[in-house]
Amino acid sequence: MIRYFAAPIAAIALLSATAGGAFAEEFDSRDIMGGGPNFFRGGSSPVPRTTVMYNGNYAPGTIVVNTSERRLYLVLQNGQALRYGIGVGRDGFRWGGVHRITAKKEWPDWTPPSQMLARRPDLPRHMKGGVENPLGARAMYLGSTLYRIHGSNEPETIGQAVSSGCFRMTNDDVTDLYGPVGVGTTVVVLNN
Repeated sequence: MIRYFAAPIAAIALLSATAGGAFAEEFDSRDIMGGGPNFFRGGSSPVPRTTVMYNGNYAPGTIVVNTSERRLYLVLQNGQALRYGIGVGRDGFRWGGVHRITAKKEWPDWTPPSQMLARRPDLPRHMKGGVENPLGARAMYLGSTLYRIHGSNEPETIGQAVSSGCFRMTNDDVTDLYGPVGVGTTVVVLNN
């Protein structure tokens, strides 16, 4: 009886040994239930987040979006800020102003606004939250605007001007930002 199981087990072990190197690097069983390195499918940002010196006259906790730099700053104490790479609105879709975060959602649903559907009638009318959703892992809604700071499953767009006015971050970065900011946080959008 053991002979019948030994051959298939040996074949699986041999395949694992020869092809398993690449497979083991790309697959982490934690990804299935969450927590593994590929769970967010947002990849790492081409613009790594970092703490920088920041000379702005903004109170700690303020978010400053600089569309020309394609960077978002979370102002900290002592003249410092956390700097994140972001994707911004393409030509004709960049904007500026001061708003507050009015809502925060984890794995938000997405309903494209009518203006977007008029330009792109091929888009779904509604999409449940999840890894395929264009809003990614987290979204922070900006005042009464149609815009959000949100995650993205397209890390290659970070540092680019490709959106319809929202600010994209990798899922890892938006999750990092989501924790310390709350509803009511001031968001200053500089469009130079």
